[in-house]
Amino acid sequence: MVSRVIPVDPFDLVIFGGTGDLARRKILPGLFRRFVAGQMPDDAQIIGAARGDMDDSEYRAMTEDAIREFGGRKVSDDAVARFLERVHFTTVDAMGDEGWAKLAEKLPPGRVRAFYFSVAPSLFGALAERLRHFGLADAASRIVVEKPFGHDLHSARALNRVLEEYFAEDEIYRIDHYLGKETVQNLMAVRFGNMLFEPLWNAQYVDHIQITVAETVGVGGRGSYYDKSGAMRDMVQNHIMQLLCLIAMEPPARFEPDAVRDEKLKVIRALDPVPAHHLVRGQYSGNGTHPSYCDDVEDPRSRTESFVALRAHVSNWRWAGTPFYIRTGKRLRARTSEIAVVFKDAPHSIFGADAGRHRNVLVIRLQPNEGMTLDVTIKEPGPGGMRLMDAPLDLTFADAMSPDADEVPDAYERLIMDVIRGNQTLFMRGDEVEAAWAWTDPLIDEWEARGDVPQPYDIGAAGPEDALMLMHRDGRKWREIRG
Repeated sequence: MVSRVIPVDPFDLVIFGGTGDLARRKILPGLFRRFVAGQMPDDAQIIGAARGDMDDSEYRAMTEDAIREFGGRKVSDDAVARFLERVHFTTVDAMGDEGWAKLAEKLPPGRVRAFYFSVAPSLFGALAERLRHFGLADAASRIVVEKPFGHDLHSARALNRVLEEYFAEDEIYRIDHYLGKETVQNLMAVRFGNMLFEPLWNAQYVDHIQITVAETVGVGGRGSYYDKSGAMRDMVQNHIMQLLCLIAMEPPARFEPDAVRDEKLKVIRALDPVPAHHLVRGQYSGNGTHPSYCDDVEDPRSRTESFVALRAHVSNWRWAGTPFYIRTGKRLRARTSEIAVVFKDAPHSIFGADAGRHRNVLVIRLQPNEGMTLDVTIKEPGPGGMRLMDAPLDLTFADAMSPDADEVPDAYERLIMDVIRGNQTLFMRGDEVEAAWAWTDPLIDEWEARGDVPQPYDIGAAGPEDALMLMHRDGRKWREIRG
């Protein structure tokens, strides 16, 4: 099955930070794939903007290199050549006046204008102010901002206020690429489009929910940023919070931006504070082959966490008493992101203790190999009595949609096209961001006040021992981390 492609209106997309790593790895290759899919109008423009001195031909050469390295398997010379005709470059000084008039000349009236802020958050305000001052922003304009959106509640509020001086809330697109993943959106389809699941999606039938985002890499070249952030700010406050919201939220009245985001906001505001004994912080140790976290960030006394595990509760009628176990970390056993909805045992087993204990588990895989599995209990084949086993019903999206995995769009492809369409459903609203920080900040403040030191864990392990005990104390266990 090949996905249906819906073209978008003519647009101009300006990428501030157009020569940066994100533009090269994600934005430009994603736009190329949408072009190949037939979704990009003939007269669309992609304009890279940065301080560097570069002309169109040099920027096109850089873009071609990025496409050939990160654009997937469908990279034909003809498609690349036709795509590059849409690509331009302008030298712009985000903090000064240079280049803005020339950029304005490249933007014809009467078209969608999207400005992607692929730059440090410290430049967001300056860019927004100059877009208005030089007349580049009109009624059909919108801005896209990347995380980190603030470092805490105070800075997030300040950043929201700055952007709101120049753009209305419905013109601001706070991007979280996790929400663009096919599996995340299918989570809503599975919940709200199937009578099979939604009646069971509550504390009466769900024993607990696990959210795992595990990485095998260390902080690498991001050490200077990461050491000021840590796993809580870098992953829990944004990516994982959004996953939790989609799992826990009430059905919105309609699949519309504010209806969906209103329900997500209710989940965040219903989260209980997390006591210290329900939270574990860790930091990976070196092993002779790979450096330790402290070596990576070049600070032997760093107390920044590269791993977090916690038990959260959503205090509402649907989820009262159902724990949400969250863990994320670097240098773990395998690269995997998944949500596991673990249903309760049958109230009575007619097969006896010898049949074993079996549970239905719905697993939503975000990476690798996006898809879902549902573990159902069946009879173990063969003679010898009624022995039970778990068998997965597997839906891997790449296989279901097409034998060619490139048919599954990358998250950035989907989200950029949603920006052009003006659809904010999969983007965070300002009050969502602030509510997430309001829940996260006290956890960070408390461990800093206590002077907590992250627990060491081995590279290639599943995290610190206390993270395992977080589950064992409740008579549960984490799912095995495997790619």
